[in-house]
Amino acid sequence: MLEIEKVLALADDREIFPIIDKVLSGERLSFEDGVKLFKSHDLLTIGWLANYVSEKKNGKYAYFVINRQINPTNVCVLDCKFCAFADMDKNSPKAYEMSIEQILEKVRYAVENEACEVHIVGGLHPDWKFEKYLEIVSAIKRNFPDLHIKAFTAVEIDYFSKISGLSYEEVLIKLKEAGLDSLPGGGAEIFSPRVRQIIAPKKIGYKKYLQIHKLAHKMGLKSTTTMLYGHVENIEDRIDHMIKIREAQDETGGFTCFIPLAYQPENNELPVFEDTSGIDDLKTIAISRLMLDNIDHIKAYWVMIGEKVAQVALNFGADDMDGTVMEEKIAHFAGAKSPTQQQKERLIRLIKEAGKIPVQRDTLYNPVKIYE
Repeated sequence: MLEIEKVLALADDREIFPIIDKVLSGERLSFEDGVKLFKSHDLLTIGWLANYVSEKKNGKYAYFVINRQINPTNVCVLDCKFCAFADMDKNSPKAYEMSIEQILEKVRYAVENEACEVHIVGGLHPDWKFEKYLEIVSAIKRNFPDLHIKAFTAVEIDYFSKISGLSYEEVLIKLKEAGLDSLPGGGAEIFSPRVRQIIAPKKIGYKKYLQIHKLAHKMGLKSTTTMLYGHVENIEDRIDHMIKIREAQDETGGFTCFIPLAYQPENNELPVFEDTSGIDDLKTIAISRLMLDNIDHIKAYWVMIGEKVAQVALNFGADDMDGTVMEEKIAHFAGAKSPTQQQKERLIRLIKEAGKIPVQRDTLYNPVKIYE
């Protein structure tokens, strides 16, 4: 009762009072509740509620990982209108392909700098066979057996199925045998078919995306999941996206983290020319925490929202800042202004300044070291 009285005294939007009661009593929020929260201007109350839920799940802990992102190629058969990274022409001056040796050199650097995870996503190269991708995974696992390999989005898994003639399950089995440990959550974008037709008409829809992730979960592979916001979608699309993920999580429990990704507007074909605002970033993260009651972690991805907003987001429902990354291309091709890598010491300082306890984690959120 004291918690209810405290937050009601702070709230200045009476429309969300019933939602406050639901959150504090542990009741699941509805589609209409989510829309109402997005329409509310009472950001501080929404943030307080999200932080309350976050601390009930994870206490004062805020997580980060020592990791490296590797993008083996940007040559891609798809033509997603929001993407500034991919190039359909392999002869373009911007196009590139990495050899196995080049990939291993980047992994070696990461391991020498304490990395426990390598995160691999890239273009759908028209000339690469499925065996090429298997070789990437197996070469990394053979040379660095203790490194966690988080690789290939559901969009890539679908492509591997097409070029190999194998089912999704067979593709995942072969990747797992080669050394794959988990899947990243990219490629979700926004589940709305109307929006996908505008921003990524050739990309798989939400049904296949969720089918692949649920299949991976049932095979023992965990994954993250994402939402790209701030382009041509509306708030109803965002809430619908979250609820579909929540329903999938009810079924498998395999999503470790939800990652709201702020759209980067430069160098692409969408008629959207402004970055998301800090208010929208914080509200989206907070509402994600409130809607996704069955996912343990919400990430404030500093690469896309900047380290300062990500730091504040740790008091608005987020409990994870991703990690060192070391090299990031996809968001920066689209104009991201964040650094291309973060040092561990800086992440620790940012988390401490937010009043949280930094926890260096592995990919599956097992603590490596707690910085009390």
